[in-house]
Amino acid sequence: MRLTQGATSLATLAWLAGCAAGPDYKPPTPPPGAAAPFVAVQSSASTTAAPPNAWWKLYDDPVLNSLIARAFTANEDLKTAEANLASARAILEGARSNLFYPQTQVELAGVYGRDPTFNEILELTGRKPQTTWLFDSLFDMSYELDLFGHVRRSIEAARDNREAVEAARDDLRVTIAAETARAYGQICTFGEEIAVARQSLALVTQQEKIIEQRRDAGAGSTFDVVRSQVLVAQVRATIPPLEGQRRAALFELTALLGATPSNAPVTVDSCVAPPRLATLMPVGDGAALLRRRPDIREADRKLATALAEIGVATADLFPRVSLSGFYGGANTQISTLTANSGLVWGVGPSISWTFPNMSGPLARLAQANANAAASLSNFNSVVLQALKETEQALATYNAELDHHAALATAMAEAKEAFGLAQDEFNAGRISNLDLLTSEQTLVDANAALAGSDAALVQDQIAVFKALGGGWQT
Repeated sequence: MRLTQGATSLATLAWLAGCAAGPDYKPPTPPPGAAAPFVAVQSSASTTAAPPNAWWKLYDDPVLNSLIARAFTANEDLKTAEANLASARAILEGARSNLFYPQTQVELAGVYGRDPTFNEILELTGRKPQTTWLFDSLFDMSYELDLFGHVRRSIEAARDNREAVEAARDDLRVTIAAETARAYGQICTFGEEIAVARQSLALVTQQEKIIEQRRDAGAGSTFDVVRSQVLVAQVRATIPPLEGQRRAALFELTALLGATPSNAPVTVDSCVAPPRLATLMPVGDGAALLRRRPDIREADRKLATALAEIGVATADLFPRVSLSGFYGGANTQISTLTANSGLVWGVGPSISWTFPNMSGPLARLAQANANAAASLSNFNSVVLQALKETEQALATYNAELDHHAALATAMAEAKEAFGLAQDEFNAGRISNLDLLTSEQTLVDANAALAGSDAALVQDQIAVFKALGGGWQT
């Protein structure tokens, strides 16, 4: 009968040990339609093929590749994220130790004076209190029998939190890659805009000299010369802001590379043409986006952490059972510290339970449930935000492509019109004002097309950033 009762008790404890309080994690269901193909995809500009991890290599630009590789190594924000991840890993290891190892503590002390316990023993035996050395040592050990999953849920929470921190690190890598490419693209496109502005300046300066020569020959007026000079000054005035913005982009890139402005990269100074995609932009679909974006993974892991913390709070409603033991000794001489007369030891179970006042644990459980509800809503919000950002980036990029095509047509027509205007003016069939207007139109068309080149690069990078690639490399 005793053997049967003992076996039944062990089986009950084993069954309890296999249970963990609180809900188990289940992947959340994204909002309806989240995995559908993107609405804003245009076959003339994009493809539903999955984008590569290192999307910047689609530009086939060795300088850009080297800059992003350097940013991944040297960026200070990424170093901070790596340190945060190391901290989360250490917390997880600490939580795991509570499951596999007992909590232990060793104490060794020596005190000179009158110990109350020791003197009480002397008085009970008819001796006077003494001032002497008293040495004591103690080894204490405690192991929690995780009957209701307090330790296991704590490990789950620490593991899920570590994965959330890792996802945050990956999301930062997405941002660093995109911002590095963005800064490099700005440097190159501002270089192009400066080159176009200087070409326009050379054109209007040459025309201004021709007008001066015609005036000196009696075929024009000073008013015509002044109007030409105004256009020259206007075109010249566009160059310094572009140069300043290019320098600002260079310093932005330098900071992303973890360097000071005095150590700005010199490899980008010669770039005066925007990086261009060699193929259609691969964007995939909504299902791939949900798997790829680290911020969605981070929100999912935060939800898992919140559910595990519900388990921890639920387990606190039940008794916590531990096996404890201690072994040590006390004596007036350190050489006899382990003598049998001074040894102390003990072993046995202990139960800790906040009963009957359960208001504190119940409040913590209500807090954990509220946090889980907030985490679920946050997950849905992050998914919706990711889809919105991607669709907006695609729509903006598609619109800029159409804008760029129209500007290219306008620029070609303005160039042809200016050539015809020169011929007409030389033949005396149009006025200097007509020629100046045609010249102004050509200058504006060239500047607008260069500005659209810059916008296209930034819009492409915005799409790649919204797609969430780059952290896998």
